[in-house]
Amino acid sequence: MLDFGFYNMDCMEGMKQFPDKYFDLAIVDPPYGGAGAPVDETFNGAISGRFGGWFKDYFNGDKRGHMCGGHAKKYNYGSWDVAPDESYFKELFRVSRNQIIWGGNYFNLPPTRCFIVWKKLSISEDFSMAMAEYAWTSFNDNAKVFEHAPQGQKGDERFHPTQKPVKLYEWILNRYAKEGDKILDTHVGSASSLIACQRLGFDFVGFEIDSTYYQLASERFERETAQMTLTNYLKGLNST
Repeated sequence: MLDFGFYNMDCMEGMKQFPDKYFDLAIVDPPYGGAGAPVDETFNGAISGRFGGWFKDYFNGDKRGHMCGGHAKKYNYGSWDVAPDESYFKELFRVSRNQIIWGGNYFNLPPTRCFIVWKKLSISEDFSMAMAEYAWTSFNDNAKVFEHAPQGQKGDERFHPTQKPVKLYEWILNRYAKEGDKILDTHVGSASSLIACQRLGFDFVGFEIDSTYYQLASERFERETAQMTLTNYLKGLNST
């Protein structure tokens, strides 16, 4: 069985290494397709996909992407943007006691009364990105709305087209996880979920199949961890 940590591997292979209900909570953001989306001629040859924006000028070297919210490397996002089939959800439900699934409205999941809506502050009705995102949950609770800007905190680095703010994951963990819970993320992307787990003291296992995103996410996580360590050290000095 794998130890806690972050792995560059197919989550289906990774989940097979864990016993039934090993994780207390899975917080996942699986792709729901779009890598093979058709070109939209009304947007001058832009590619529309799951991202909610238009990728005509997605990323070119170190230039800022057009209408997509940040910086990243330009490479074949089709290598990871493939919607999982029923076998993924069967395995996810096997290894976890509870689940929060972003984009759950795109999949054939059971009815739930407890869904989460992330309202993206600063996104207008006329912008090409969605004003909100939906997450399906397995909890028997009331629906919740979390409001936060999609770009996260001022100065946060961005390199993934579906990157979510760390504050969103911190809010989820504070509300739906309890001390000692083991957390699973099958599609880590930018590592926002892992950073939130680290900040709040949760053990986690994360998978990312794309090697470039894995490297970028690992570097971001290491920088955040180093900063947290330094902050805690300085707090200790000040308290003496």
